[in-house]
Amino acid sequence: MQAEQIFEILNGNPAFYLATVDGDEPHVRGMLLYKADKSGIIFHTGPFKDLYKQIMKNPKVEMCFFDNEKNIQVRVRGKLELVEDDKLKEEISNHPSRAFLQGMKAGKTQEEFFKMLSVFRLKNGKANIWTFKTNLGPKEDIDL
Repeated sequence: MQAEQIFEILNGNPAFYLATVDGDEPHVRGMLLYKADKSGIIFHTGPFKDLYKQIMKNPKVEMCFFDNEKNIQVRVRGKLELVEDDKLKEEISNHPSRAFLQGMKAGKTQEEFFKMLSVFRLKNGKANIWTFKTNLGPKEDIDL
């Protein structure tokens, strides 16, 4: 499978699980992808959340996506970077899939709102594909 095919799966199945570490304790939670392409895998959270603090201490993560129709699991591991890009934050906050952010935006200046929106990108990740057919075979890293 090629990187472009993986990005199609990720974008078509934007709900994913994100694994982080806090000290020696693992933490996994459901997340919502903003987009995935050759520039990276992008999602957002708030700087007031435990997730943000965990990433800032240790940016190495693993993401797990699942395409229920094709029965394909895609796991991507790599290092996250905090993206300080007001244009991207504006794009995200105005995207139809992010209507839930409008309540956070209400009554705030753009600057105040942007301080509440932390965008992360995973670039140059390593993906593994899992299916029932390949379950017992060796894992193959796919560069993203």
